[in-house]
Amino acid sequence: MKKAVFLDRDGVINEVKSKRVKFVNKPEQFYFLEGVKEAVKLLTDEGYQLFVVTNQGGVGLGYLSHEHLQSIHDYMVGELETAGGKIHEVSCCTHKPHEGCACRKPEPGMILELSEKYNLDLSSSFMIGDREPDIEAGRKAGCKTILITDATSPLYEADYAFTSLFEAAKFVVSFSN
Repeated sequence: MKKAVFLDRDGVINEVKSKRVKFVNKPEQFYFLEGVKEAVKLLTDEGYQLFVVTNQGGVGLGYLSHEHLQSIHDYMVGELETAGGKIHEVSCCTHKPHEGCACRKPEPGMILELSEKYNLDLSSSFMIGDREPDIEAGRKAGCKTILITDATSPLYEADYAFTSLFEAAKFVVSFSN
């Protein structure tokens, strides 16, 4: 079985609610957070399979089409590959919030589906997110959890917390060696 890192998108890989962007509805609004490309490359080089698991309720609410969402993810994956990293798959819950589906975080549906599809060892895998639903989904799936946070935010019972994806990636690499 393979080890994996599951990454939330908004707030972990790209900016949200910043001076430049409030919501990402097209590739031109997608701004990588500092160190993300290096983090993805580091984890890829260390043999982790990387997956993005993201709630994108804007599709279900009609703010964004499936095609626009796909173009954003194609841009993200392409930029990360150009930097030497590899995202094996992007899994999205596009249901409206509170629709009661099994895929929307904090439910673990996306993680469990990817685990089965790719034969992943969840006990040696990590879920990295910036909000409580990410951490809860990772815990329910049996992953170690890492919260990307500033020093003032609650830890949401995450196993570990770091201020950036790059710091988290360095820890994951040292954890497995």
